[in-house]
Amino acid sequence: MATDNRVSTVLARRLGGELLRLRDAAGLTQPQAAQVLSATAAKVAKMERGWVPFRDPDIVALCKLYGVTDEAVVHSLLSLAKLDRERRKAKGWWHHMPIVGGLGEYIAMEEIATRIRTWHPALVPGLLQTPEYVRALGVTSNWSHPDEIEALVTSRIKRQARLRGDAPLEFHAVLWEAALRHQVGTVEVMRAQLDHLVQMAKLPHVHVQVLPFRAGRHHGVDGSFNIVSFADPGALDVGYAETIGSTLWAEGAEANEAYGRAFARVSRLSLAPHDSVSLIDAISKGM
Repeated sequence: MATDNRVSTVLARRLGGELLRLRDAAGLTQPQAAQVLSATAAKVAKMERGWVPFRDPDIVALCKLYGVTDEAVVHSLLSLAKLDRERRKAKGWWHHMPIVGGLGEYIAMEEIATRIRTWHPALVPGLLQTPEYVRALGVTSNWSHPDEIEALVTSRIKRQARLRGDAPLEFHAVLWEAALRHQVGTVEVMRAQLDHLVQMAKLPHVHVQVLPFRAGRHHGVDGSFNIVSFADPGALDVGYAETIGSTLWAEGAEANEAYGRAFARVSRLSLAPHDSVSLIDAISKGM
């Protein structure tokens, strides 16, 4: 049976993918990489697929073999390995909540992140949702039993604790105007949700922008996504998106750069935070 240290994690796959890219660029094979580690080619294959945690000496040795001389690149890989080891050791509250389901990996990442950027075209982001808004979403989705809905509310509230405390998560949310006008639940529920958005936007570490309808067609309208960043300055960002019945992690450098560019575009087209709050407040009062 696999243990927590012998599973494929998002961070390890992200790191393994970077090492694979560096090996290919150096024109070397897995057996050649294995030789410098005094290991087998099978172990190198597992490392590149994210199945085992990385030891710092192994990363340093591989970077030297691959001709990586940029200290910033080496530091970023070591930072990512450290985060992955911390992620594997974490035994958070989500392990005891079956309702979390496929979100478990994302919540674990959220717990160790220092910054999250998110784009939402249709709904208010989970970290900014009120309990009543969550319940209304549960009623209209697949959560048919009241206990399931309340478990969903509880998990959402626990996640929102990351926006409070001594070292709160920096959260930058860009919402399409449709997310503010799409009524979830009753008018009272929606108005309270918008008022909550206004209050949360006043926190120094929470930045809310609205992409107005008048901005026209734009990249990013097709689906929501998150970009998770970490404390170590060299650690690599990881993109995340939900699709019907599955989740998608961007584990390659090009894919993550694409997420970063998409977020920058929608943020640039959006209203400034002050003007965004004014629009949210106006929509709430107009309900």
